Amino acid sequence: MTDLNTKEPITWCPGCPNFMILASVKKALGELIKKGYKQEDFTMVTDIGCNAKIYDYINISGIYGLHGRALATAFGITLGNPNLHVLAFMGDGGCYSEGMSHFMHAGRYNSNMTLIVHDNQSFSLTTGQATGTSQQGFKTKAEPLGEFNKPLNPVKIALAADFSFVARCNARDIEHTAEILEKAIKHKGFSFVEIIQDCIIFNPEINNKDSLMYKVKDNSDKKTAEKLVEEWDYNGKSGKIPLGVIYQKERLTLEDEWPQLKTLRDKKRNWEEK
Repeated sequence: MTDLNTKEPITWCPGCPNFMILASVKKALGELIKKGYKQEDFTMVTDIGCNAKIYDYINISGIYGLHGRALATAFGITLGNPNLHVLAFMGDGGCYSEGMSHFMHAGRYNSNMTLIVHDNQSFSLTTGQATGTSQQGFKTKAEPLGEFNKPLNPVKIALAADFSFVARCNARDIEHTAEILEKAIKHKGFSFVEIIQDCIIFNPEINNKDSLMYKVKDNSDKKTAEKLVEEWDYNGKSGKIPLGVIYQKERLTLEDEWPQLKTLRDKKRNWEEK
């Protein structure tokens, strides 16, 4: 039986939704391994943040990256061995602030990897500064007058950059999140899954949005997706928050378009074995 557990003590705050995200990821990987995927073919990259501790708690290979730079490292891994199933874990701070350029271009390139963003709308590890998705008026030690700027809508940006898989989940729904993660990993190309979670310590005023959330059927129509991502603007507790596969469309991956990578993938080899 596959053991995805580690012996590392979990240091998240008691009650943090990251525990639920961890359970969802393990469930998704476990199901895939039952279906023939190999544990040694999974690898992960994390950056810095509360989310990044997940690296210590899942028994697959991987590397800690720099803050906001996990996608750059993940991209390098896919170039080095296109046969691996690469998972990149980032927070909304690292991904949508420092890492925004990596976010957009990784999706454009459509390399075969999965990005999982833990979005609690604050830089929680560094005591709660505002991120790119924090709501207007959010007061912090760094911004005692409150955040002046409107939040980004990352799923809208993902559609504009022509990502081939865009999904959103609720951290508290382990079954549904695991189901979406399994679909994301199976997807050929760049898959982006944003997981909405609360932070029980910082920015509590934006928490408890479950009543706004509803599930959508898997969608492949771009215009429908564009309407869905307009339903919530990350700026408060009004509107509706669609969950599920908001958009999925198969298109050529980076590995399909570069003959050197295609050869390695098709022969199931890496550069050392070529």
